[in-house]
Amino acid sequence: MKKIKILIVVLSTIGFANQSLAQAQFALGIKGGLNFAKLDVNSSVATNYNNRTGYHAGAFALFKLTKIGIQPEIIFSRQGSKYEFNSQNLEANFDYINVPILLKIYTIAGINLQVGPQFGFLSKAEAETVVNGIKSPTDVKNLYKTSDVSLALGVGWDLPFGLMLDARYNLGLSDISDNSNNPETKNKVFQISAGFKILKLGK
Repeated sequence: MKKIKILIVVLSTIGFANQSLAQAQFALGIKGGLNFAKLDVNSSVATNYNNRTGYHAGAFALFKLTKIGIQPEIIFSRQGSKYEFNSQNLEANFDYINVPILLKIYTIAGINLQVGPQFGFLSKAEAETVVNGIKSPTDVKNLYKTSDVSLALGVGWDLPFGLMLDARYNLGLSDISDNSNNPETKNKVFQISAGFKILKLGK
């Protein structure tokens, strides 16, 4: 009798595992969209920091098992901010290679909630002075740290035929300033993007 019970448990476990694997999905794809970026600067010297519109583009992988998914990405992202300093209009233009690793919780009809860390690597940092519509860039990469950590929060919709839509907010957690004379500075970026699954295995 005991052996029969053990056999039933083993068979049930195998059946559950097979059912879960049958519902599993692996996908590779590309994505891109708009950034609405702003620097959060803890300073009273230049208070008029405004959004800078940029873009992002890259690739993702999706490991999905029933209602839970893990989605790592590698994204090129143009960020920064527009601001005013000494009556001058300037732009902080930062280029990052970002690596978000998202937990996706699926609800109904492919709608999902997203949360996870994002690790950023600075590739370019420029301060542009804008005078009469003419931009004069200055390299300021030495004033900023080469890495950044953010918390990614978002909502997505996985549509039929491999199409994906996302809205995400990346909240900077680390001070990116690398100069003791500069105020604490953090990235804040709102993103809207569309993606497409090029390769899809499973449901």
